[in-house]
Amino acid sequence: MIVSRREAWLGRALLVLLMAVTVVPFISLFVTALHKPGTYPSGLAWPETPYWSNFVDAFQAADMWALLWSSFLIELGVVPAALLIATLAGFSLGHLRPPGHRWIFLAFVLGLTLPFQAIIVPLYYQMRDMQLLNTRWAIILPLLGLYMPFAVMWMRAHFVTMPPDLSEAARIDGANTWKLFTRVHVPLSRPALSSLGILMFLWTWNQFLLAVVLVDDPKNRTMAGALGAFQGQWGTDIPLLCAGSLLILTPTLLVFLAFQRQFVSALMQGALKG
Repeated sequence: MIVSRREAWLGRALLVLLMAVTVVPFISLFVTALHKPGTYPSGLAWPETPYWSNFVDAFQAADMWALLWSSFLIELGVVPAALLIATLAGFSLGHLRPPGHRWIFLAFVLGLTLPFQAIIVPLYYQMRDMQLLNTRWAIILPLLGLYMPFAVMWMRAHFVTMPPDLSEAARIDGANTWKLFTRVHVPLSRPALSSLGILMFLWTWNQFLLAVVLVDDPKNRTMAGALGAFQGQWGTDIPLLCAGSLLILTPTLLVFLAFQRQFVSALMQGALKG
């Protein structure tokens, strides 16, 4: 496809603009985190004396070692289970297509329209009646339900695009439904599974509302719940809050950078098939 010089420059300008919109908030966080604790910096002015110790103080103030372990346990309870359930449901709706599969799929679509904030109050009372408040299960179980509509639609979209000839050939060779699923479709679903796993890892790691509302003990929260440690009775320590935010963001950035090829591969695979 031939692109004119004007269109090329316009595309580059838009990319630079989008990059600036994305990078500037991180620069603002980093610069603010280097100011003196207890101050209220404004703008992007570099401090005369950078307080690099703010990152150590923020790490200790939020007890992030305990939060790292808690976040790991929550991730371990959410991501594998959500991937398993979504893969099974997506395979059923996208490939097996049982009677009524269209209505089931419609129910998942309607689940995407449900505002998360609208169910936080009834969810609180439900967790209280189940005696799960102030435990990690109060975060794990709701997240599994909240992720299902998107995760099932994601995996269904993958299985719908799979060639039916593969299944027919496996059936001729004597494969039953379970072998067809485990030995044919799941190995071919690795890009979709890896990208979905990355998304759910990031969403779970950054979960703040559930952690604050349903769990009182900071050591049972996610890493994002550590932000409450920098808010006192009379105010908020802005530099320490920014330093803590950067520390919380760092693992998610490392995970995305480590698996960005798989993520892009899954997106490109869906784009080519669609």
